[in-house]
Amino acid sequence: MNKTELSKFISLILRHKPETIIGISLDEHGWANVDELIAGIAKTKEFNMGVLEEIVRTDDKQRFSFNEDKTLIRANQGHSIPVDVELDEAVPPEILWHGTGEKYVKSIDVKGLIPKSRLYVHLSKDEETAIKVGTRHGKPVLYRVKCGEMALDGHKFYLSKNGVWLTKAVPVKYLDKADVKYEH
Repeated sequence: MNKTELSKFISLILRHKPETIIGISLDEHGWANVDELIAGIAKTKEFNMGVLEEIVRTDDKQRFSFNEDKTLIRANQGHSIPVDVELDEAVPPEILWHGTGEKYVKSIDVKGLIPKSRLYVHLSKDEETAIKVGTRHGKPVLYRVKCGEMALDGHKFYLSKNGVWLTKAVPVKYLDKADVKYEH
């Protein structure tokens, strides 16, 4: 298993299925014991602390964080299981972006952005990042999210440790479709 595959596997464990995949549990803030995580993964894959540290350090999306003494690890966001990752409420910029695939447009245009299986809707700080996210779902569609207006109307925003903006939902009235400058 290469480092990218291992990173995705760790994401699956720390965001969605810690008990069923390797038999570990997360605390209420999403932290897992590093020794238990390593032992669980090492049962079926070549894995140790050095590999884990390299994955955390080199992950381009900065998905994971260690605590200060590296005895605990957690995913920074993206959970489908109920955890409180101790996000700090933050004032968003006027506009943030959401990239998605063409197949989700009809639903979004009716329901707005909803977290579906996750705890929060994820928003990007720039168009380029949102297009990359949308491309993962097919032909990308880009939404401009009027976050300044949402915040004035009482919606809360959080900024994760890796720079992803999070909110519980985005009603349709705060969304505008944007032209995608996309080359496949």
